[in-house]
Amino acid sequence: MKLTLHGKNVEVTEALKRYAEKKLGKIDKYFAVDTEAQVTMSVQRGMHKVEVTAAINGLILRAEVATDDMYASIDQVVDKLERQISKYKTRINRKARQGGGILKVNNGQPQPEEEEELAVVRTKRFLIKPMPVEEAILQMNLLGHDFYVFVNAENNDEINVIYRRKDGNYGLIEPALK
Repeated sequence: MKLTLHGKNVEVTEALKRYAEKKLGKIDKYFAVDTEAQVTMSVQRGMHKVEVTAAINGLILRAEVATDDMYASIDQVVDKLERQISKYKTRINRKARQGGGILKVNNGQPQPEEEEELAVVRTKRFLIKPMPVEEAILQMNLLGHDFYVFVNAENNDEINVIYRRKDGNYGLIEPALK
């Protein structure tokens, strides 16, 4: 796995780098192709935060954890990524079986495994007009939503998404075709 490590308000020491490479190397076994991951380590208000984003076969895995120890944050972010990979692989295998139900044995009795069903339960259509990012933020806040889809008048009339981040700031998603 090819890692790109960044530090915000913290120096990424050689020991931290080796530890992150060792731990994140565990998820490399799940994929046949060589993967790239961006790792950002930061310290904010005494919390050691690790964010990992990895693009694997068109799938984007992302996890972030903040604890009072950088090494514990790395361990927990790897656990989160492994759960995401397991969930993704389960969905792929379920599609391959086309509903052939796996049985789990509990106390000697086979029981069907509970699987999360993915279903679109509602579809909305609405008119969107070109607007600057600041107006989109105002619209989102007026509606009381955490995200807002709009046509960005400042960026070639492309569809963008503005969203509220956990830290209270805003993020902008500008989709790009591969």
